[in-house]
Amino acid sequence: MPTIDDLKSVRIQKLEALKKQGIDPFPATILHKHTVAKARAMIGRDAAVAGRIMGLRGHGKIFFLDIGDATGTIQVVLKSDQCDAKAFELTKFIDLGDFLAVQGEVGRTQAGEVSVFTKNFQLISKAIRPLPGEWHGLKDVEDRYRQRYVDLIVNSQVRDVFLTRSRVITYLRNYLDSDGFLEVETPVLQPIYGGAQAQPFVTHHNALDVDLYLRISDELYLKRLIVGGFDKVYEIGRDFRNEGIDRQHNPEFTMLEFYWAYTDYEALMRYTEVMLSSLIKELKGSYKLTYQGEELDFTPPWPKKTYRDVVLEYSGIDIDEADDEKKLLAAIKKKKIVLDLTGVVGFGALLDTLYKATSRPHLTGPMFLTDRPTAFVALAKRRPDDYRKTASFQLITAGKELINAYNELNDPFDQAKRWKESEKLGDMGQTEHEAFDADYIRALEYGMPPTAGWGMGVDRLVSILTDQHSLKDVILFPTLRPETSK
Repeated sequence: MPTIDDLKSVRIQKLEALKKQGIDPFPATILHKHTVAKARAMIGRDAAVAGRIMGLRGHGKIFFLDIGDATGTIQVVLKSDQCDAKAFELTKFIDLGDFLAVQGEVGRTQAGEVSVFTKNFQLISKAIRPLPGEWHGLKDVEDRYRQRYVDLIVNSQVRDVFLTRSRVITYLRNYLDSDGFLEVETPVLQPIYGGAQAQPFVTHHNALDVDLYLRISDELYLKRLIVGGFDKVYEIGRDFRNEGIDRQHNPEFTMLEFYWAYTDYEALMRYTEVMLSSLIKELKGSYKLTYQGEELDFTPPWPKKTYRDVVLEYSGIDIDEADDEKKLLAAIKKKKIVLDLTGVVGFGALLDTLYKATSRPHLTGPMFLTDRPTAFVALAKRRPDDYRKTASFQLITAGKELINAYNELNDPFDQAKRWKESEKLGDMGQTEHEAFDADYIRALEYGMPPTAGWGMGVDRLVSILTDQHSLKDVILFPTLRPETSK
């Protein structure tokens, strides 16, 4: 079997032969008037299409090619007695993967196949590397992610996933725009990272001679805009967290966050139900879908459970009784629950670790998980009836957190106190904690109206809607180890 280098060598020889004949294998200007989809509807008329050769059959005086563009694929029939003679001579130089511009009448073959019966054609881009199917196929998963451009060429299902992703983002953007939200852009490079408990990426700005952080969340800058008088704002953008990589985490990911003045988290639960259920109905034609062999039913209304009840159900521990770090550690030991507590310091981090290990994997959803403890939601308002809990919810689906939302803390004194407590936990060894942001406190001192905020992982939503096991399958170019030389 020939190697990839052998096949490349043959194509390079064809390339050189074309150049010797005065033919530019990479012309800048081409004859292209119709998409493939449009051409397929032009029976009996002349069309000028262009695309990549995805199928090549025949020899001698007749060839059948399948060429494709972003709109579809169409058969091209090349006959020596119907095609320009000089152009037909180029058939000896074309290969799968090459791009052609084709002109001819659209009709049907005897088998009924819609085809372009070619009068003339031009080679408009010579592919030097053969498509994977010609040698060993694109089987290695890392190669698929690293060479996404090839993955998209040879796997139509992959293209469909990313077309769906685009439709999802367009839908969400249009939904918010139509409700009076203002789309904004906030800094990706920030002097103080904030808005979540995560480790940031650090970089250095030479001209200012300062270290800056890639944002881990959009939250604090979006809420500054609420202070500034924009009552409904949102951003769809990239966030970055210097964390491990697994099927549900990528260091670079897409978040949708919005903030809405003069409303509360209860209203956001109702808003979430309507927005996402209507999105799913439009995409799927039903409120039900299958994810990894399990049916998920997004028919509203969605069930609600408190954080306390869920932890009690699956771990047997009542966090209203085990309400500090010492008590919770004792309860965990009594229940003989084994947890990895490396870098886990404080009641909030310990409780979060317990919940993720014992409870969240069992939550199929969709369901709203409400009243997260104040200990690990430093930016959320407390419930007026129980200061140990926040006025908050998460949307849990298939054991994943899709949305985190809460009433925003707008008391500058309480906010400052909670951040200082979080920094103390960091000094004690907690791996992920929040940083004190003096400018944000100053913004709150000018006054922020009652506000509710909402953040959703777009990648996770798309993975569920397209039934993909790993986030790498819904991110065009996921983060990977550097490629070793081959």
